[in-house]
Amino acid sequence: MLFIRIISYLPFFLIYRLGWFVYFSLYYLFGYRRDVVCRNIRQAFPEKSEKEIKRLAKQFYRHFADLFMEVVKAHQMSAEQFKKRCRIKGEEQLIQCSVHKDAGQNRPIIVLTIHQGNWEWMLHGASQHLDIPIDPVYKPLHHQGWDQFIREVRSRFNSRPIPMKQAGRDILKRKNSFRLFVMLADQAPAEGEGSYWVSYLNKEAPFYLGAEKLAYLTRYPVFFAQCRRLKRGYYELEFKELAMPPYEHADDKNNHQIINAYVNAAEAAIHEQPETFLWSHRRWKRSRER
Repeated sequence: MLFIRIISYLPFFLIYRLGWFVYFSLYYLFGYRRDVVCRNIRQAFPEKSEKEIKRLAKQFYRHFADLFMEVVKAHQMSAEQFKKRCRIKGEEQLIQCSVHKDAGQNRPIIVLTIHQGNWEWMLHGASQHLDIPIDPVYKPLHHQGWDQFIREVRSRFNSRPIPMKQAGRDILKRKNSFRLFVMLADQAPAEGEGSYWVSYLNKEAPFYLGAEKLAYLTRYPVFFAQCRRLKRGYYELEFKELAMPPYEHADDKNNHQIINAYVNAAEAAIHEQPETFLWSHRRWKRSRER
C-alpha cells in the first residue's frame, strides 16, 4: 500500500491520466465484472437496448476508474480542496430538523446514502461545509491493507469511522452529542442476518434492519444524502428528509416506512444519474426463500 500512498501526492491532472489507464484495464483488458455490470443495468432498465446498456456500462467504468483514483487522492487532499470540490444542498433543513424542541438542543441525525457519486469525498466535503462531526458507519473490507487505507481516509478531519457491529452501541452512547451518523445502507446483509426484502430496481433485494431500528429506538431524524457528479472531480451533495419523529407504530415489526422511503429515494437518485452508481456490486446474488 506504500505505492498507493505515494500516488496520493500526485496532482489531479496526473491522477486522472492514471484513471484513464485504470478504465482501459478494467473494461478492455480484464473485463472486471463486466457481465455483472451489464446484467444489473439490464435488470434496472429493461426498456434500454443492448447498445444503450453497453454505452451506460462504459460510462460507469469511466466513472469507476476516476472514483478509484479520487479515493486514493483523498488520502492527501486538504480541507480547502474538499470544500471547493463538494457543494452542499439542503443543509438548512438538516440543521432545522436536528433541533430537539423538548430538550432545547441539537440531536444526532441518521444519514442514509448509497454507493453513488463519490461517497468518500462526501464525508469530508460535508464536514467542511457544515462544521458538524460526521461519523461514518462502515463494513470492514476483506483486504487488510485496503481496509486500513480506507479507514485512514475516513478518519481525517476528526471523523470517527464506526465498524457496523459497534454502530448501535456507539450511537446510543453518544446520544447527547450533535453529529451525523452516515450509513451506506444499500449493502447486502449476510445470509442469516435479519433483513427486509423489498423490490429494488425491478428485483427483490434484502436490506439491513439496523438503521431503521436505531431510528425508532432513538427517535432521531433520518435523511437521505444524494451525491451528484457535476463534472470530473466536482460533486454536489443534497440532503433530503426521509422520516421525522415521533414515529407511529414503531413497535410494529411490519412497519418499514424508513426502509421503503430510503429505497424510493435511492431508485430516484440512480435513475437521475445511473452512470455514477456502483453497478459492479453483486447486490442481487441472493434469492428469498419462500
